[in-house]
Amino acid sequence: MQVKTEGLIIREQTMGESDRLVTVLTRDEGVLRAFARKAKKINDSKNSSTQLLCYSRLNVYKGRDKYIINDAFPIEVFFDLRKEISRLSLGQYFCEIAAELVPEGVDSSEFLRTVLNALHFLSKNLKPEAVLKPLVEMRLLSLAGYMPNVVCCANCGKYEDETMYLKLHKGVLYCESCFIKSKTPAARLGTAALKALRHILYSDFDRLFSFTVKGTAADQLFYLSEEYLLGILQKKPKTLDFYHSVVNGPVL
Repeated sequence: MQVKTEGLIIREQTMGESDRLVTVLTRDEGVLRAFARKAKKINDSKNSSTQLLCYSRLNVYKGRDKYIINDAFPIEVFFDLRKEISRLSLGQYFCEIAAELVPEGVDSSEFLRTVLNALHFLSKNLKPEAVLKPLVEMRLLSLAGYMPNVVCCANCGKYEDETMYLKLHKGVLYCESCFIKSKTPAARLGTAALKALRHILYSDFDRLFSFTVKGTAADQLFYLSEEYLLGILQKKPKTLDFYHSVVNGPVL
C-alpha cells in the first residue's frame, strides 16, 4: 500500500554502500522506520530529503513488516541549526526524545508541529535554548500521556503559593504547607516557574511558544522538566549528555 505523508527525519543509519534506514516522525503515521534505497547517492532525489533534521514530503510503500521510501522531497532542512553546535545538538536531542515518546501508527500531527516549531525557533535563534528545551520535553510528555497534575495542591487544593513542589516520580503538586520532605525527589517551583509550566502543559498550540521565563524561574523549569523526563524514560538519552557537554563543557 502506498502512503503519502510528511515527516521529520529524526534518526538515520547507513545501510550498505548507498542505502539509509531512517526513523521518521510523520504527520499521520506516528514514528516509523523505513528504508530509503540509494539515498546516499548524490544524484538521488532522496539524498538530502532523508538526512537527519530534514522535514520532507514522503511517498512510502507500507508492507506487512517494513516501510520503503520510494520518493522524498525536502520542505525544510533547518540549515541554520548547523551554524552553532549547541543549537544543532539540542535539535538532535528533540529528535531522540520524539523517537522515544511517539508511538507507531497513530495521528501524530501535534507531536510533529511541536518539534517543527521548536526547530524553527531554535534555528533562527528566536527563543532561548533554556526556554525551548523544557517546552519540548514537557509538551511531548504531555501528548504522550505523561502530563503531571499541576492544577493545584494535591492535598489541600491551593492553586498558588509562593513556593510549590512537584513530586517528580508521582507527577503531583504540593503547596509549601502540605509538602513533606522524603526520599522521593521533588522540584521546587516559584510562582513564575509554575506559571510557565502550566502554560506549556495547558495552553492551546497557537499560544504555546508565546511565553518567556528568566533567571531563577528558568533554572527551576529547566531542572524540573529534565528530571521528570528522565524519570519517565528510565534512561538518559545520549544526545542529552552531548548537549550538556557542549553547553557546560566535559565532565572531568
